[in-house]
Amino acid sequence: MSDFSPFPADFLWGAATSAYQIEGSPLADGAGPSIWHEFAHTPGRVCNDDTGDVACDHYHRYREDTELMRTLGLNAYRFSVSWSRVLPEGRGRVNRRGLDFYERLVDALLECGIQPMLTLYHWDLPAALDRLGGWLNPNSADWFVTYAGILFRALDDRVKLWVTLNEPWVVVDGGYLYGVLAPGQRNPYAAPIATHNLLRAHATAVQAYRAVGRHQIGLVVNLEPKYPASETVEDLNATLRADAYFNRHYLDPVCLGSYPPELAEIFGAAWPRFPDADLDFIRQPLDFLGVNYYSRQVVRHAPGVWPLEVAGVRQDRQAHTALDWEVYPQGLTDILEWVASRYGPLPLYITENGAAFYDPPQADSAVDDPLRQRYLRDHLRAALAAMRNGVDLRGYFAWSLLDNFEWAYGYSKRFGLIHVDYATQQRTLKASARFYAEVIRARGAALLADGAEG
Repeated sequence: MSDFSPFPADFLWGAATSAYQIEGSPLADGAGPSIWHEFAHTPGRVCNDDTGDVACDHYHRYREDTELMRTLGLNAYRFSVSWSRVLPEGRGRVNRRGLDFYERLVDALLECGIQPMLTLYHWDLPAALDRLGGWLNPNSADWFVTYAGILFRALDDRVKLWVTLNEPWVVVDGGYLYGVLAPGQRNPYAAPIATHNLLRAHATAVQAYRAVGRHQIGLVVNLEPKYPASETVEDLNATLRADAYFNRHYLDPVCLGSYPPELAEIFGAAWPRFPDADLDFIRQPLDFLGVNYYSRQVVRHAPGVWPLEVAGVRQDRQAHTALDWEVYPQGLTDILEWVASRYGPLPLYITENGAAFYDPPQADSAVDDPLRQRYLRDHLRAALAAMRNGVDLRGYFAWSLLDNFEWAYGYSKRFGLIHVDYATQQRTLKASARFYAEVIRARGAALLADGAEG
């Protein structure tokens, strides 16, 4: 490990969050409800019927949280804007008090020397737009670009890194195909339409930013390398289907101008033919790509498993997180190198990477979380390996800054570098946060020190 080089001086060291997961007060100061507010308030949808009504109360505690970021030495912070906080009906009237919150947040970050990376959409569509069909409505791209334009005009003088969408695959897979996330639909005919409209919305926002923006705009996707369980033709073909559905589904249209051919096989009659002009338009040049990485999947052919006819094979010899995700750092190196190889030179950021492990509900003066610390150490090493192999990696954002509302898991799973006692809102740095702070301070040298070889 002695050949590891420190990270470059301009590398971004950050943490990431999203609006509904941490802000709380979702209807405060004139905000409108989002699909996640309504989904969480539907009994049985979320573990323990938890909601984001309070979450981490970041809406009121953002200054305390930015000071904690400064304590950790972060020089970047990725967050999202609640669309319905800015536009309560999703379009039309702007809620000035909602927009003011994000202006104050950005100013507080800059005062602490922290560069904002602003995500326009992290799953919380205004409920008023969902009642008009949401991402199934062909007008959704127009709604999105109008919303994006408001943020561009208000904040582009201070925000230099913009993200259109976070993980559109999850939006569609969880929200329109399997129904386990908002808005809770389960319809194979709806899923491809939602995918296409999300990509049209992304492209429309990128095009609009080129006209008014002065900095950089990109997309964030979640990627998960797929490895065959065996060398049989069935497992190899299943792995190609899984890869097309999970990894190439959104990147091929955005970067290459076409959908993977396997999608038509997967969806069958539910897969429409999209206009060539749409695909040409979706291929807007990106300034950067964000990659969210958590785990890998070992794939076997599974006839009758809807809709992919694939199944993951659990690797019992490997460590797993509290969500039963395999801990596999090599997958991060592999997926970063795959992106660089398939889609050509493109600046990359690791925009989410982290793990849920058990932490106690209350904390005293410290929270010892050696499994999370090891996860961060090994994945940062994997990121360095990719950089050594020529990947243009510009930054790393740990998921998550704070323990928070973890979507359908509610508050039952904790990803944070900072422990949150939900009863008191007390914040406590975990050992993993202190480790990450030392990595940042030493620009990666801490990955080799203090027993980090173990």
